[in-house]
Amino acid sequence: MKPLHLAAVGLGLLLAGCQLVGPDYHLPKDAVLQRPDVQGEFAGEGTNVISAPVPADWWKLYQDPKLNELVRQALASNTDLRVAAANLSRARAQVEQAQSAGGWSGSAKAGAQRLQESGEAFLLADKVPVANVGDLGISTSYQFDLWGTLQRGIEAAQANADATQAAADTARITLVADVVRAYTQVCAANEEHHIAEQSLQLQAQSTRLTQQLRDAGRGDETQVTRSETQFKSLRAELPRYEALRQSGLFRLSMLLAKPLDQLPSGVATCAELPQIAQLLPVGDGAALLKRRPDVRQAERHLAAATAQIGVATGALYPDISIGASIGTVGIIDNLGTAPTNRWGFGPLLSWTIPTNGSRARIREAEAATQGALAKFDGVVLNAIRETQTSLVQYTALLQRRDALAEAEASARTAADQTHQFFQAGRESFLADLQATRVYTDMRAQLSAANTQVAMSQIDLFLALGGGWESGRTQAATHAKP
Repeated sequence: MKPLHLAAVGLGLLLAGCQLVGPDYHLPKDAVLQRPDVQGEFAGEGTNVISAPVPADWWKLYQDPKLNELVRQALASNTDLRVAAANLSRARAQVEQAQSAGGWSGSAKAGAQRLQESGEAFLLADKVPVANVGDLGISTSYQFDLWGTLQRGIEAAQANADATQAAADTARITLVADVVRAYTQVCAANEEHHIAEQSLQLQAQSTRLTQQLRDAGRGDETQVTRSETQFKSLRAELPRYEALRQSGLFRLSMLLAKPLDQLPSGVATCAELPQIAQLLPVGDGAALLKRRPDVRQAERHLAAATAQIGVATGALYPDISIGASIGTVGIIDNLGTAPTNRWGFGPLLSWTIPTNGSRARIREAEAATQGALAKFDGVVLNAIRETQTSLVQYTALLQRRDALAEAEASARTAADQTHQFFQAGRESFLADLQATRVYTDMRAQLSAANTQVAMSQIDLFLALGGGWESGRTQAATHAKP
């Protein structure tokens, strides 16, 4: 049998016995995600939430057209999403690079030079004449992925691209939560500023009445000073609400990548908190862990790390390819003639003997996989913790808000009764004014409590991880030509 035939037979045997090196990826049985205690309903669920699927566009539960428009514009122009899109494009290009490795490759070359060759290089005693020498050639080869090294590289690149997609989804839900939070801050600041101005007006009336009583000999300077101090204290609070309003608008301007005067109409003057007129849908643990992008991102990093074990293991084995080339080399005038033509084909084996730390790199990849698994478990546990904590805090703030609502209702009743007594001559004007001021103070506390509830709702939806589905759909729509 001829040597070329022997080489072909040997190559065939190698191809018949090829297999993927390294472990096949599957979710470990001891991963936290597999535990039944993280799959069920959330502890602490009560009458404030329901175990219903979280809507993809949860902010529409507020039924606020201005808020919907803010989110739409943010998803279309936010700079963080542009960065995420660029990262995703780069990751997909890396997948294409991995897929194009190995297999067929080709090259072509053409060159010409005025050449003085060395005679002794050709074992000649005489000087070789100077000549115009040309070199034309085409070559092609096919690299076999006998051990699955290239396939593992593709798996790692694809898993990293999936993780990058999950990171982009996380950026979307964070953006939506930031937009809703900033809008809520503007509305709350306007509402609380209005209540604070009413309290200030009432305190101004109380101060004037106290001064009149002092001038009439029915009061003393201490009462006037105390009333003036209260007036100045209330007046000092007004700039804080204006600052909160402006900072919320500046935040929206940054999130939408637009100047303040191009924000949707009515945003700056919003004076009523966005409210959800239904029980909050929170789903369950199993749905949460499937929905949250950070959990998916950590799982994909684990898959990529597992594939890298195969890549490192493949370095222990030789690379085998088969190639062919054709060309012509010689005096330019003679190119293409029989004496200058050349061709060849055959297999090529290239092997770097694994004595330069190859096995250490395998152990390094295995350790990285263990670290990725630990991080994945941590992300799962943190997702459950964040959701449980948000639920508990939301419930507590609702209870506090309801208690303040009862107190506010009592203060309103007391103010109405005192005012009726004043009109009947059974109470003084100062008592009537004081009861009204107490009622206004309770309104301010209730307004602040409503703001805390609204912010807690946003934190809860952020922990639930909803919103990236709708954002991805809108991004794809804007990407169409």
